[in-house]
Amino acid sequence: MSGPAKDTSSKAEVKTLDAFGLAKDLIGSAIITMLILTPIVSLKTTMNQGVLLISGRWILAAELTAAVVIGRLLIHLYAWYKSHAAANEVESTKPVVKATSLSDRIGKYVAPALLVFALVLPIISYASPWGEKRTIDLAIYILTYIMLGWGLNVVVGLAGLLDLGYVAFYAIGAYAYALLSTVLLPYLFGPGVLPWAFYITLPLSGILAATWGIVLGFPVLRLRGDYLAIVTLAFGEMIRLVLINWFALTNGPQGIIVPKATFFGLPFKDGEGSFSAFFNIPYDRIHFYFFLYYLILTLALITYFVTKRLRRLPIGRAWEALREDEIACRSLGINTTTTKLTAFATGAMFGGFAGSFFAARQGFVSPESFVYIESALILAIVVLGGLGSQIGIVFSAIAIMGSFEIFREMDFMKAILPTGTEPIQFRMLAVGLAMVLMMRFRPRGFVTKREPTVFLKEKKSISGDMVAEGHG
Repeated sequence: MSGPAKDTSSKAEVKTLDAFGLAKDLIGSAIITMLILTPIVSLKTTMNQGVLLISGRWILAAELTAAVVIGRLLIHLYAWYKSHAAANEVESTKPVVKATSLSDRIGKYVAPALLVFALVLPIISYASPWGEKRTIDLAIYILTYIMLGWGLNVVVGLAGLLDLGYVAFYAIGAYAYALLSTVLLPYLFGPGVLPWAFYITLPLSGILAATWGIVLGFPVLRLRGDYLAIVTLAFGEMIRLVLINWFALTNGPQGIIVPKATFFGLPFKDGEGSFSAFFNIPYDRIHFYFFLYYLILTLALITYFVTKRLRRLPIGRAWEALREDEIACRSLGINTTTTKLTAFATGAMFGGFAGSFFAARQGFVSPESFVYIESALILAIVVLGGLGSQIGIVFSAIAIMGSFEIFREMDFMKAILPTGTEPIQFRMLAVGLAMVLMMRFRPRGFVTKREPTVFLKEKKSISGDMVAEGHG
């Protein structure tokens, strides 16, 4: 006779802390917080006639520590305890039909809605309380980082290659435009070519950046993870130091003044031969902002559709196979050398395009615009948005880069801040806190699901928990 069937149903274990364990956790949190705040908050250094003075702010540190402890206690009581209790409730034996989530129902409408909003944003900007120029300039700023995020997403999100030096390709594109438009093109074709310099140098900037992407790719073919990150970080710093020290070519820290972008040869100025004179409209500086906005929107959309198309091609599927398991990728006969090089080259090319646009928008380039923190911000946009998710990158870029502008408007905080402290100085602190919270509550990023590029019979969304890098 066969014995009774074993109960294979699994139940979540309750791991809530008792009173002693909770007290121990809170005391440990208080000690760690106080140790961290001691050199940052508790000890304040000031210079007085060449003498370094140290004063204590222990009460402020104690208040912040108390806030951390109270916050952790509330999380224990209202987040972790409830989640554990709900997981251990006895479920009904009746079959449960899985309901379609809200994200699944509205997900297919998000991208078209964002596109429509982006197209009509200049019209909406006329009614903006910030002023039309400022609104459009902020939108251009965010779109530039969205394009950079989509470019880095090829390397990090699709191919799974951690790149901490992506700003190097951004700099290469910007300086390629600067040197070609101010030196080479006028020498070959005369000063009359300057109004068309952006359109001539844009593809060349992308090609040069892609070439340097291949140059970076060759030394790191056998590297992955932390070792790859260190090498790419070193590459980004090498490019920045070359731009600073090669004074004869790059003009060093003084930078290079470059011609701004034109509307197919028509400069945005007041006078004959300008954009306003050609279309017989009054001159307005806002025309230049509108042109830059739609220009970077076009470049960003090209990046989006090209990368989306590449994901469906064999090279895109090879990138995803490389991300999941390089050994299995080789066993399938995929050439990992060309796969890595194409990933680096493609991502670098879009970074070069963005750098060329940045130079044409600013009219000036210098090494200070391409420091390591730029690479960190672009990588943060990709990670917070969700590795491999293009829509998630849009939301994370808006959240991170838009928050920087919000801190400029917080003048009311000066009343409670120490004298000489500006609210904008806390913007990176806010970004760091947001990243910590995201890694705690949504470790896979804003968007954790996407539809597979290849499917059999039926297309289904894949959860981020089922694959190595968060997306399949």
